Amino acid sequence: MEYRGQMPKLHTNAFGRRAVLLSMLVAGSLALPGCTTMGMPRTGAGGQADAVDRLLMLASQRAFAKLTQPDGFWDSTVARINLPVLFARPGSGAEKLLKSNLFRESLQHKLNNFAEGGARAAAPLVYQSVRALKVTDGSAVLRGGNTAATTLLRTTMASSLVNAMIPELTRLMQEEKDPVVSSAVAALKGVTITDAAHALALDADNAIWYEIGAEEAAIRKDPASTNDPALTAALQAVPAS
Repeated sequence: MEYRGQMPKLHTNAFGRRAVLLSMLVAGSLALPGCTTMGMPRTGAGGQADAVDRLLMLASQRAFAKLTQPDGFWDSTVARINLPVLFARPGSGAEKLLKSNLFRESLQHKLNNFAEGGARAAAPLVYQSVRALKVTDGSAVLRGGNTAATTLLRTTMASSLVNAMIPELTRLMQEEKDPVVSSAVAALKGVTITDAAHALALDADNAIWYEIGAEEAAIRKDPASTNDPALTAALQAVPAS
């Protein structure tokens, strides 16, 4: 099942740090600096475009290293996934089950654990896209704010992560047959495991970009921690806002 809809809106009701990242990502999406489509040649980008590549690759690698660990999504201050709307909407068959706080938390926790497998499927696609990304104005991206590079990459990739994660999440859910998830899906009339995987993929997509954005912001705050002289020099040359 391929997702062709618009990019899902970022959630604003999870954590304080997530709300901060939301404002940064949305602000960046209103006026993406120095972006072009993949495959177009760079013009006058120089070392600053290379610095954007390095920044994105390192932020992505750090994000996926965290998210693919056991309880990676669950323990994250920005990437923990709330119950997908599919399960939590009023009048759904799962509404009675979700009145139990224990069941609700168990379901949410298990879905976050399944998302780790989705992140493993998404990671190679992100790395490939970073390598293929073309930047016309690296300086504008470096000056564009704490998550400007993440916003650029996310806009370029659109819904590709969702489409990459759906089949893997479906496979994992079908093979594991977790009793909590199975009970919740069974309570939803006309809903299949694939539908549940699709709903989780949409939220996992948001969560992955939150985590990458958080890592980009952390790198910008402390460039020297990267042990990458070229990236450190490029970020330290950015005027303080």
